[in-house]
Amino acid sequence: MGIFERYAPFVQDYIYRNRWENLRAIQVASANAIFNTDDNVLLSASTASGKTEAAFFPIITLFAENPPTSVGCLYIGPLKALINDQFMRLTDLCDQAGIPVWHWHGDVAQTHKSRLMKRPSGILQITPESLEALLLHKHAAIPKLFGDLRFVVIDEIHSLLRGDRGGQTLCLIERLGRLAGVNPRRIGLSATIGEPARTGELLSSGTGRRTIIPKIDAKGVKWRLSMEHFYMKEEDSESEAADIDALPVLEEKTDTAPANADPGLGYIFEHTAGKKCLVFSNSREECEAVTSTLRQYCELRNEPDRFLIHHGNLSSSYRETAEEVMKDDAQCMTTVTTSTLELGIDIGRLERAFQIDAPWTVSSFLQRMGRTGRRELPPEMWFVMREDEPDARALLPATIPWKLLQGIAIVQLYMEERWVEPPRLDRLPYSLLYHQTMATLASTGEMAPRNLAEKVLSLSYFHRVSQDDYKVLLKHLLKHEHLQKTEQGGLIIGLNGEKIINSYKFYGVFKENEEYTVRCETQELGTIVSPPPIGEKIAIAGHVWTVLDVDHKRHLVYCEQVKGKIPAYFGLCAGDLHTRIVQRMRGVLQEDRSYPYLMKNAVKRLETARIAARNGGMDVNPLVNLGGNMWCLTPWIGTYPFITLERILRLKCAESLGLRNLDTARPFYMQFNMDADEEGFFEILRAELAKDIEPLELIYPNELPLFHKYDEYLPPELVCKGFAHGVLDVEEVRNTVARWG
Repeated sequence: MGIFERYAPFVQDYIYRNRWENLRAIQVASANAIFNTDDNVLLSASTASGKTEAAFFPIITLFAENPPTSVGCLYIGPLKALINDQFMRLTDLCDQAGIPVWHWHGDVAQTHKSRLMKRPSGILQITPESLEALLLHKHAAIPKLFGDLRFVVIDEIHSLLRGDRGGQTLCLIERLGRLAGVNPRRIGLSATIGEPARTGELLSSGTGRRTIIPKIDAKGVKWRLSMEHFYMKEEDSESEAADIDALPVLEEKTDTAPANADPGLGYIFEHTAGKKCLVFSNSREECEAVTSTLRQYCELRNEPDRFLIHHGNLSSSYRETAEEVMKDDAQCMTTVTTSTLELGIDIGRLERAFQIDAPWTVSSFLQRMGRTGRRELPPEMWFVMREDEPDARALLPATIPWKLLQGIAIVQLYMEERWVEPPRLDRLPYSLLYHQTMATLASTGEMAPRNLAEKVLSLSYFHRVSQDDYKVLLKHLLKHEHLQKTEQGGLIIGLNGEKIINSYKFYGVFKENEEYTVRCETQELGTIVSPPPIGEKIAIAGHVWTVLDVDHKRHLVYCEQVKGKIPAYFGLCAGDLHTRIVQRMRGVLQEDRSYPYLMKNAVKRLETARIAARNGGMDVNPLVNLGGNMWCLTPWIGTYPFITLERILRLKCAESLGLRNLDTARPFYMQFNMDADEEGFFEILRAELAKDIEPLELIYPNELPLFHKYDEYLPPELVCKGFAHGVLDVEEVRNTVARWG
C-alpha cells in the first residue's frame, strides 16, 4: 500500500481539496517512520516544505483508526503566535474526522481550557511555560489528561537547543510521562538544524528509543539576495534597486524617502512601497526606533502609515493585529519585527524580507529568509548594513565594517558548506536545576531529600550534575528559606520559595527584565523596563508617548501619544557568535573576490576594508601594532572563547606583559597597551596555555557571573562552576593560539 492510500479518507480528501498533485519527500519519509516503526522522528527540511502535514497526516490517521482516550498528541511550540497559527491549520485538517484540537497559553480563554479539562481528547497545542503551569497547578489531573498520550511534537526544535528553555521542555516531557504513566514518541520539526545526529540523541534522551532522521534530497532553490551598505550620516546615497544574484534589475524606484533621511532606512522606505514585507532587526530597541522613523517618513510625505510593528514586549492585541493584517494579501503593509516573526507563522504571500545589519546565527538567517519564498515566489532578502562613518584618524579596528563581514560570512557558510550552528548540549544547567527542583516539590508536596534528588537528577538533561553538587544546592536553599524541612525530615517549599513559585514568571526559564505595562487610557501598548520619570517620553508600539503617571506597586505606566522620535529601551541581549562565523569573516577579508549579492556601496566598503586590513597586517596577523605601545588583537574566535581569552590575558598574563587599558569589542577585537613586544606576547601567552588551566581560575575576584534567570538563588560556588565549565572554553583558545604563526 502506498503512503497516500495508507492515509485516512479525510486526509486524502484534504489533499484533493488543496489540489496537491503529489506528496513531498518529507511527507513520505515521515509517514514511513511513523506508520512502520515505534521510533522517535526528527524532520528537518526547508521552511514551507510541509513538515507540519508530514507529522500530523499519519498521527491523525492513527487517531481515526484508534481514538485515544485522553489527549493523544501534545504539540509544543515556542511562541503563542505560532500556536495560534497552527491551531487554525490543524482545526481545518481535523474537523472532518471529529478530532478535537485544543490550544493552551496565557491568551486562551478559560472556557476553552475548562472544556479540555472535562473532555481531554485529540491534540493539545501548548508552550513550554504553559505546560509547566499545567504540571504545577493541575498535577492531580495529569493522568486523566494524558493517560493515553502517544505523541509529542516539538516544533521549531532548533530554537530550544541553545539554552535552558530546551532543557526545560525535555524535563517537562519526562515529568509528564512519569505522572501519566506513558512514554510517548517524540517528533521534532525544524528547518535549520546543525549536526542532526546530536539533535536526534537529545530528542530521544530518556525514552529508550532511537531517532529516525530521514535524509531528504531538497531540490535547489534560487535565492533573491542583496546586501547594501550605508553610512548613517551620509547626506546623499544613490543605490538602485537590488541586482540580486546577478539577475536583471527587478524594478524601477516607485518612491523616494524624504530629504536628509537616514540613507539605510530611506532605502527600506523606498523599496517596501506597494509591497508586503518584513523588516527584521536584532533588538526591540532598534525595532521601535526603525518603526518610528519609517512612520515619520510617511508623515513627512503626507502618506498613509504603511508600517506595523511586532516584538515580544508588545501587547497581544498589537501583535495579533500585525499578524492578521500581514495574512491579508490585499494589504501592502510592512511589519518591522524581531525574532517573533522569524519562526513558522504563515503570513501569506510575503514579497521580500529586509535584514538590518547581520543576524547572529546562520539558523536565524535561514529562518528569516524562509518567511519569504512561499506560494511559488522565490525566497528574497535584502540586507541593509548601517554604520557611522569612521573618523579619518580612527585606529585600524574601527575602520573595519564588522557587521558587513558578519553578514557575508553567514551567507557564505551556508551557500558553500550548508553549515548551521550545532546544538549546545555540554552545559551545567544549575539555574534550570533550581527551577525544576522547586517545580517538582511545589507540584508533589513534601518529599524526603533522597526521593527529591532521585526524581530530579534522574531527568536525563541533568546527567552531568553530581550528587555532591545537588547536596550543595539543597543546603543553600534550606539556609535561605527557599526550602524548609518538616518535623518528619521531609522537604517543602519555604517562605522565600513561595514568593518565587507563586509568580506567573516562574513558569518560564528565560531571563526577563522587570517590566512595566504601558497603557494609554484603556489601551494596553506593551511593556518596558525601568520607566522614566513623569513628563519624560518613551517609545513603544512604533509611536512616542509622554509619561503621565507611574504606578510602581502595580508596575503600570500611563501615557498619552505625542509626536517626535526618541530611542526605546527594553534591556539588551548580547549575541553569541560561533567561531565558524568569525573565522569565515577573516576569510572574507583575505579573499580577492566579490560576491554576486553585494550592491554598489557594499562592494566599495568591502574593498576599502580589505585595503585597510592588508596595509595594517590584520588579515594575516592576529596581533598588530597601532602605534607606540598600543596593540590590537583579532583572535577570530566566537563569543565564548573570546571571553575566555580575554580573562586569560587579564588574570594570567597582564603582569608579565605589562598589559593595561584592555578594551574589547566582543567578539571581534581587543585593544590594549603593553610593555612587551609581539614576540614576547606570544611567548608569554603560549607558556600560560601550556599549563593545566582550571576554568574556575578564570573567575575574577569577588565575581558572581549571573547569566541565567535563577542564578541569583544558587550557591555562589555553583554559579561560578556553571559559568566556568559551561561558558568558558580554554581548549578552543589553546587550539587557536597553537595555529598562530
